[in-house]
Amino acid sequence: MRKYYDEITRVAGNVVNVTAAGIGYDELAVITTSRGDSLAQVIRLEGDQVSLQIFAGTQGVSTGDRIRFLSRPMQVPFSDDLLGRVFDGSGKPRDGRPVVEADPVDIGSPAVNPVMRRQPDRMINTGIPMIDVFNSLVESQKLPIFSVAGEPYNELLARVGLQAEADVIILGGMGLRHDDYLKFRNTFEEGGVLGRTIMYIHTAADPVVECLLVPDQCLAIGEAYALQGKRVLCLLTDMTSFADSLKEIAITMEQIPSNRGYPGDLYTQLAKRYEKAVDFDGAGSMTLLACVTMPGDDVTHPVPDNTGYITEGQFYLRNGRIEPFGSLSRLKQQVNGDSSRDDHRAIMDGCLQLYSSCREAREKKAMGFETSAWDEKLLKYGELFEAKIMDLSVNIMLFDALDLCWEILAECFEPVETGMRRTILEKHWPHELAAEKEEAAVS
Repeated sequence: MRKYYDEITRVAGNVVNVTAAGIGYDELAVITTSRGDSLAQVIRLEGDQVSLQIFAGTQGVSTGDRIRFLSRPMQVPFSDDLLGRVFDGSGKPRDGRPVVEADPVDIGSPAVNPVMRRQPDRMINTGIPMIDVFNSLVESQKLPIFSVAGEPYNELLARVGLQAEADVIILGGMGLRHDDYLKFRNTFEEGGVLGRTIMYIHTAADPVVECLLVPDQCLAIGEAYALQGKRVLCLLTDMTSFADSLKEIAITMEQIPSNRGYPGDLYTQLAKRYEKAVDFDGAGSMTLLACVTMPGDDVTHPVPDNTGYITEGQFYLRNGRIEPFGSLSRLKQQVNGDSSRDDHRAIMDGCLQLYSSCREAREKKAMGFETSAWDEKLLKYGELFEAKIMDLSVNIMLFDALDLCWEILAECFEPVETGMRRTILEKHWPHELAAEKEEAAVS
C-alpha cells in the first residue's frame, strides 16, 4: 500500500523538510504539486524529520503538497540503447529522443572491494606527447586536470576522449555552458566516436540539484559496462561546479561550514566518486579523468586541495599547455617499461632536465646577463621542445613521439651533453641526423 505524507514543515532553496517515519538515507521520493510530480532524494535524517532535495527545484511547492517514498535509491536505466544518447542531470533525454526502457542500476553504490581489483599495468595511448611520454595515463587511473577559467581544459578532455583506447566513453558535464556542450558533441560526432559515447549534461541554467546527480549516473553506468568486460573512460567536467552545488545545498540545510564555506564532508563526497575508478579482476575497467578549475589559480582551494589527496597525481594546464613541472602520473612507473620502449624513462628524465636548464637560461637572458654557447643550445632546444612536443595541437603516437624527442636532442646537442647512459645513446641516438648536422657545419 502506498503511503503519502503531507506534513511538510519547511521549504528552503531546493530542500524541503517533512515529518515521516521508517525512511532510509538516499531513498527516492515523489512530491506531487500543482505543477505535476517531481523526484526528490533523502539527504538528511533527524528523528522523524526528513530532509529532501528536489531535483527540479522547489518552485511551486507548498506545505500542503503530498510526498510518496519509493523505498529504493536513485536508479538509472542501463542497456546498449544508451550509446549515442544525451541526457540531463535527472536522467531525462536531452536529445529529443524517447526515454530508454531498460533494467535499472542503483547510483551511489559503494566503491569496489579491493579484493576484486587488479593492479593497474596497462597504458592508455592518447596521442598527446605530454601525456604519453612524460605522464602516461594508466587504465583504471583517477586523474584530475587542474586549470583555471579560460584554459582549454574541455578541449583537452574532448581530445582525450576522442583518441584514447576505450570501448565506452561517458561524459559528465556539470555547470557547462551550452556552447561547451555543443563542442563536446560536435567533436565526438566528427571524430566518429559518438556511437560509443553516453553524455549526462547539466548546464548552468539547470537546477542545482541535478548537478549532484551527474557524476553518480556516469559512474553507475560506467561500472555496469566495466563488469561486462568493457574498457570505460569516464570524463567529468567540472568537479568544482559539483563542489559548489554541494556547498549551496549545505548552506540551505544550515550545516556548519568548513573551509571557505564548503561542507565538512567535502573530502568524503569527492572520494566516493573518484574511488569508482577500478580495473576489475576478470572483467573490464573504468578510467576517470576529471577537470578541476582552481579559482584564482589557487591550488590550496578546498576542491583541488582535497582532490590531490584522493587521486593518483594531476595534470596542470597553464598557458594552453600541460605544465611538465608539477604534473604527475603516479602510476606511470607501472607502464613505462613493459608497455613502451626501453628508452622511455631515459627520454622522459633527460628531456625534462634539459628543459629545466632552458628555463634557467631564459631567466639569465631576460635579466641581461651574457649567455654562453651552452645557454644558446638550451634556448634553441626549448623552442623546439615547446613547438614540437608541448603544443597541444601535436598529435602523434608514443613511439613517434619518442623518436621526435631524439631528433630534437640530436639537432641541439652532442650525445655526451644529454647526460644519458651510453647504452641508450648507442641504441637510439639518430646517427644519420647527427651526420647531416656535421656535414652542414663543415660546409
